Amino acid sequence: MPKIKEITQHLETIAPPIYQEGYDNSGLIVGDANAEATGVLVSLDCIESIVEEAIAKGCNLIVAHHPIVFKGLKRFNGRNYVERTVMKAIKHDIAIYAIHTNLDNMYYQGVNTKIAEVLGLTKTKILAPKSQILRSLVTFAPAEHAEKIRESLFAAGAGQIGNYDQCSFNAIGFGTFRANEKANPFVGEQGVQHREAESRIEVIFPLHAEAKVMSALRASHPYEEIAYYLFALENAHQEIGSGMIGELEKPMQMIDFLKLIKKTMHCGAIRYTALPEGKKVSKVAVCGGAGGFLLGKAIGQGADVFITADYKYHEFFDADGKIVIADIGHFESEQYTISLISDIISKKFITFAVYLTEVNTNPIKYL
Repeated sequence: MPKIKEITQHLETIAPPIYQEGYDNSGLIVGDANAEATGVLVSLDCIESIVEEAIAKGCNLIVAHHPIVFKGLKRFNGRNYVERTVMKAIKHDIAIYAIHTNLDNMYYQGVNTKIAEVLGLTKTKILAPKSQILRSLVTFAPAEHAEKIRESLFAAGAGQIGNYDQCSFNAIGFGTFRANEKANPFVGEQGVQHREAESRIEVIFPLHAEAKVMSALRASHPYEEIAYYLFALENAHQEIGSGMIGELEKPMQMIDFLKLIKKTMHCGAIRYTALPEGKKVSKVAVCGGAGGFLLGKAIGQGADVFITADYKYHEFFDADGKIVIADIGHFESEQYTISLISDIISKKFITFAVYLTEVNTNPIKYL
């Protein structure tokens, strides 16, 4: 059986925790990472009934989308559902792992990609790509070592741009140095300036790969003192960010599309803004959970409908006739995340028990 940390580490290769939002609390919340996993229960939320289900199914790991703990707890005396859930999990040696906004922010195997897939959207892309999460590394090395260094950096995750890998820029120049009395005596004669042909190697990589890339550079570089620059780039990462936008295969009447959403997303109700007369739906923006902050992006990119949740009364006015807002409910918008997470685990650990919760944790009921 795999250890709990083997499962969570695999999840983090798909959705690195470094990409969670500042308010979030993704990661191992309760439990021993080194314990052997007896089974995994996947859910959207982790509440008492989910812990009880895990106990009944013999699972000692719960992987939930939403963290049960968002902020510090000062007491554990069962005063509220959060404390009771954590206490029950600890008592029964059940680990709780959350994979929340870091999974929301992924294009590949991400929450919004799953929603777009369920709705049949094509030509999808991230609605609001994140910036300042790309790094540029520039280093200098003897020309005869350049290929080894490039291969090492590529293997560590550098040089991937969109559908291409092993991307780098290279140039030949001359480097100079003069060794002082503290230098390795085998490097060069002290007090004499040396001039050598060098390769300039430039690669980019995502923030989560920085430690691995820099370790690869140090391991493959021949110099005692490695010359390099490391920059944070303003460029947006097109595969990491909030929301999703895509197109329907064929335009639909607005009301027919809303009915399709209601059926496909199993909605008890849809709250929506006025439907423009005679206009069809072609381009659709989505954001699982509370996505109101993306309305401007959805309008700016020409979406006809914006599907999300948790809209307040006055926020609906912001549609201003430019777009149709469709609030389908928080649970409803993210329900397919359960099967998404299950698939990610099952495809890696093919002989291991992974269960989808049978408990509907939606706290909202419809009459």
